[in-house]
Amino acid sequence: MLFRPAKAFAAATMLLGLPALADETVRISGWGGSEVAIVNGLVTNVLAEKLAKEGITVKYEPVDGDFSQFIINGLSAGTAPDLFYVDVFWARSIFGAGQAAPVTQDVSGFSANLLEAFTYDGKLYAIPKDFNTLAVHFNKEIFDDAGVAYPSDDDTWTTLQEKLVAVHKALPEVDGLCIVPEYARFGALALSTGWSPFDRQGKTVLDERFRRAFDFYTGLVKSGAAVMAADAGQSWTGGCLASERAAIAIEGAWIISALRDSAPNMNLGTVRMPKDPESGKRGNIVFTVGWAVNAASKVSRAAAKVAALLTTEEAQQWVLEQGLALPSRTGLADNPWLRGGQPEQMTSRVILEGLSDDHVTPYFFGDVGGSWMQPINAALNSVILGEADADTALASAQSAFDRMLAK
Repeated sequence: MLFRPAKAFAAATMLLGLPALADETVRISGWGGSEVAIVNGLVTNVLAEKLAKEGITVKYEPVDGDFSQFIINGLSAGTAPDLFYVDVFWARSIFGAGQAAPVTQDVSGFSANLLEAFTYDGKLYAIPKDFNTLAVHFNKEIFDDAGVAYPSDDDTWTTLQEKLVAVHKALPEVDGLCIVPEYARFGALALSTGWSPFDRQGKTVLDERFRRAFDFYTGLVKSGAAVMAADAGQSWTGGCLASERAAIAIEGAWIISALRDSAPNMNLGTVRMPKDPESGKRGNIVFTVGWAVNAASKVSRAAAKVAALLTTEEAQQWVLEQGLALPSRTGLADNPWLRGGQPEQMTSRVILEGLSDDHVTPYFFGDVGGSWMQPINAALNSVILGEADADTALASAQSAFDRMLAK
């Protein structure tokens, strides 16, 4: 997709300290799905005039499928775009290999913890474009039909579980929650206890705080509060909510777009993650994506300009109103749109509040990478399915961590 401004010319103005350039084409890339409409809208509508003044033509190349593999392969082959998404989950593999150029723009207006997520060896390598946290999304009509009080910001694990069990008892065809055996959802509960993913003594999953969260999560199905998503024919909790198989879903703001397509008439409510009943604290996980400049790009300065434009307050305000993710700029935290009463506005507000929960960590695992989650995911799955007891599953997981962290 080639976007060539009608009046492309070099401007004498400065953008975040970068001088204007002659007419250049910058290839940019992100994943497919709903992101395509977002980036198209930004480039062709919101930013078209500014790109023209900078003398930049943007060639947009969205990718369906495994985007990280596309980027990794492209960087190795010398065919990668000039500017591309990096997910905090796998960004360090790019940064550590020296394949992203350090950011030189003024980034003082961005959330500090999001900047930290894209900092490697003391240098910032990507500009955070947005973020998500987890929240409890629920179908108000299901709770009304069941005669059960809505989930609330005051819920603990225990009170939320009681509500979900009550819904299932009143409406046997509806489960409280579809769960997935994945750290990406369970982890927020474990973090609320004060547990740290990288225990100083190396006892990653033998910490008693982790065990409390593990026992609670794996016991949800047996208690009647939940069903495995796979057993409900779904791959994620949002699919169960959209099909009205479940009363709640634990997801980020991305659920807004999904429900807009699959359940547009749902009376949606959103509240913050439940508190650990012992610590009284909340935990959460930050999912964030940034724009990184290809270190080997021949138009790296122009690519940096495009990244700066794509993350201005104007651009982030427009993205915010699409209900997909939350802005990375702190100046938009008190944006009037977030105070509105529409479901997507209320949901976005709760997701934003999740950034200030008591125990919040980014969705990345240092140099170990995504393989760090595999022992936990395997333990969750085996216990929920009844293939192993918690003692056995966690001992096996700890052994896997010991081998992994000893390398």
